[in-house]
Amino acid sequence: MKSVIKGTGYVLVHTPDMVLENGSTQTTEKVVNPESEYLKAIPSHLRSWDKVVSYWPNQVYIGNKTPLELKEVEEPWYDKDCEGADRYGKFGQIMPEDEFYLLMQVCDVFDLIDLEKGFVAGAKEAFAANKVIGDDLVALVKEGVEEADIKNAVENEHAMPLVYEGKLVGCVKRAHEIDVNLDAHTMLENLVSKASSVLALLTVVESAGIAKEDVQYVIDCCEEACGDVNQRGGGNFAKAAAEIAGLVNATGSDARGFCAGPSHALIEAAALVQAGAFDCVVVTAGGCTAKLGMNGKSHVEKEMPILEDVLGGFAVVLTKNDGENPEINLDYLGRHTVGTGSAPQAVMQSLVGDPVAAAGLKFTDIDLYSPEMQNPDITKPAGAGDVPASNYKMIAALAVKNGDLEKADIPAFAEKHGIMGFAPTQGHIPSGVPSIGFLRDELLAGNINRAMIIGKGSLFLGRLTNLFDGVSFMIQKNSGEGEAAAGGASEDEVRGMVAKAMREFAQSMLDAAE
Repeated sequence: MKSVIKGTGYVLVHTPDMVLENGSTQTTEKVVNPESEYLKAIPSHLRSWDKVVSYWPNQVYIGNKTPLELKEVEEPWYDKDCEGADRYGKFGQIMPEDEFYLLMQVCDVFDLIDLEKGFVAGAKEAFAANKVIGDDLVALVKEGVEEADIKNAVENEHAMPLVYEGKLVGCVKRAHEIDVNLDAHTMLENLVSKASSVLALLTVVESAGIAKEDVQYVIDCCEEACGDVNQRGGGNFAKAAAEIAGLVNATGSDARGFCAGPSHALIEAAALVQAGAFDCVVVTAGGCTAKLGMNGKSHVEKEMPILEDVLGGFAVVLTKNDGENPEINLDYLGRHTVGTGSAPQAVMQSLVGDPVAAAGLKFTDIDLYSPEMQNPDITKPAGAGDVPASNYKMIAALAVKNGDLEKADIPAFAEKHGIMGFAPTQGHIPSGVPSIGFLRDELLAGNINRAMIIGKGSLFLGRLTNLFDGVSFMIQKNSGEGEAAAGGASEDEVRGMVAKAMREFAQSMLDAAE
């Protein structure tokens, strides 16, 4: 019995100060060219909170707008406000930086984060008012320390600064004096990922309408690694985030695959539910500080705002088939195997062509494709083009080769079967999964019958192999197989009815014998 997508959660965190303090492009520039004109220009190219909230792709990400509505907005989007924008959306929210620092502190169970007293006092009320932050988490917020203590930790004890509106308001301290796996830089990255994952978990529990106690397993698929000198990537982000989110009945583990990680994790989760190992599994991932301002130089050069100023996060709830929600079909998976090679056509054939053929379908039978959903507003100025559009062209070319499409219809294929890119360039975050909330709505409404999530990754980044990576899977309208034979009764009800029928049959045999 196929698993179903019970709900989705998508969160963004506006972190303008982290762009300068923690983004890899900026921190590298500080080392290589500390007096660069780029570093001087950054403050004037950072967006305000209002601009981030009213940014069209951000409103799509949290569910206030759809990719179909975004398609009607003329590019570029950064200079056009989305009317009626709200920080809260159908799928999640956009959290400001000050609230997020408090959430990071709540997620810190080893007293590595210090925040200044006045800053905590000023931010705590807004943090407590957040829709998904309960009293239990508010109670964990610490009073704070003196500014002098924070300054000393940063200047003399190798702590990483936490800056808000250009002012030092906190720090992340190292967890070990000599272990680089526990230095302040690594701890900050990991706590940011954990905190944004916690926000996504709290969000998805609410949006899916489940109790925290229902979650039995959590899989984290971010791009960070936590451990120490003896096990550098041992984990476990999943269980660490589940603890703070209050998922008391959950265990979990981490899955890694660079940008393809979320698709791998969702296949694993669907398999666990379908096999009956767990009834309710959540796949989650937090954001990545290194990607903040990654293409900032290109944006500044073109007199644009730095658009990579948000962390991303998501969570998806998978449960046993309820006869209603969209199903994940594990019968026909796309797999970039060791022998696939790195040619773009071969990659797309393995991820799209092979599973479509195995299912006995045409390329055009997939209503919507969701590959790498990078926001073209970000990638075009950096010279990377429109990444989703490039994927649709390759898929369409394979469809022509397969005889499913006329060559003249290639442009129309992208228009009909493609989804406009809208996700922040947070590495693993854009790869297929941002569309699941939208696709779930479309499937439930009966507007489409099936869609394909395509995750692709770059394993060569780890310097262990030159291989690419990728997996894909189909999401389909519920087939009704979740409804038990006896009028849609639950499995327990069916067992009870069967037992009752057997007892009645036995009694009738005894009566006949008498």
